[in-house]
Amino acid sequence: MLFRVPAIDQADERVLAELERFRGELRHQVAEPRRWLGQLRRSLIAGAIRGSNTIEGYTVDMADAEAVAAGEEMPTARDAQTRAAVTGYADALTYVLQTARFEVFAFHPMLLSALHFMMLRGGLGSSPGRYRAGPIWVSGAPDNPPVYTGPDAERVPELMDELCQRLQSGDRDAPVFVRAAMAHLNLVSIHPWRDGNGRMARCLHTLVLARQLILAPEFSSIEEWLGSSPHNTAMYYAALGDAQGGSFQPERDAHGWLRFCLRAHHLQAQLVQRRLDIAAEIWKVLADQVAAAGLGERAVAALYATTRPEGARRATYIRDEGLTRDQAIRDLQGLKAAGLIEEAGHGRTQRYLAAGPAAQAERSVHAAIIAQPLRDPYGVD
Repeated sequence: MLFRVPAIDQADERVLAELERFRGELRHQVAEPRRWLGQLRRSLIAGAIRGSNTIEGYTVDMADAEAVAAGEEMPTARDAQTRAAVTGYADALTYVLQTARFEVFAFHPMLLSALHFMMLRGGLGSSPGRYRAGPIWVSGAPDNPPVYTGPDAERVPELMDELCQRLQSGDRDAPVFVRAAMAHLNLVSIHPWRDGNGRMARCLHTLVLARQLILAPEFSSIEEWLGSSPHNTAMYYAALGDAQGGSFQPERDAHGWLRFCLRAHHLQAQLVQRRLDIAAEIWKVLADQVAAAGLGERAVAALYATTRPEGARRATYIRDEGLTRDQAIRDLQGLKAAGLIEEAGHGRTQRYLAAGPAAQAERSVHAAIIAQPLRDPYGVD
């Protein structure tokens, strides 16, 4: 037995309808050929990688997460365990994002175990890909009593079979955001592996979206939102705890958990829309600045990258634009001579940051667009 889809009330229906509108509007915007979309996509993927790992205590900054998302080495020195956790999760998430285009696909326990192996292959002592052989509980902190106890290990195989069967052919009439939320709750409640269950549940949430959303799933994942602040993470754990009731009790009503996930999706959609608006406006302003400096249009991509908090790296600019090293150096030096960027760091940590009028433009556009707070979709029932 697994958690069932709870009854959906009028407030939920309203939020789901708003999510569909967001989805349609975002799909239209993403379909238009805009050169900054590639950088925005990578930023969203990096946010998901960083957010999901932050929840588990593996903290990296956005520059590191973006480097991993781009297939590059992290510019910051990190311990081996953190590097393995972040790169493993990036590999699994990359596979998940590609499933949207798979002609042959099926939810199967072996698929989930393979994703788990990708995530935890850096620590073979955790038996990546293999179900746990004994009891498991979550304490929340060392020396604390358990806050959740998983089902007996003997039940795990049958529960995983049931979960995959439901994902493959059950609840087909339920909205995809609802199916993804319930997949998340069921997998983390089964707790089939010794480690990595939370990351896998969040990854499965995104996988369900990837298989049913026409819009690229990186624009719909809530992994970034869940780990973006201690407040959001605390609410996430509280919603899980309320749904689970301390042990495997799938007969419990999961409506509170569903509302939490729908609210998170709505808030993340608002944030993505803000990023799209900011990116489009900043790109226009920067294009004028590059033209006024007498530089080629290609340099706008480099200048745009420098306006983000983590800045731009020469290697990433070379790869994104298909340039030679000399071309990239020439563009960056031209922007620096025009007073639009400045260098920070050395060697592996070297990056370029917006300066002068470019930095001012970014601040002005950003402040204008975020002047209004996000709207709580359940604020008015």
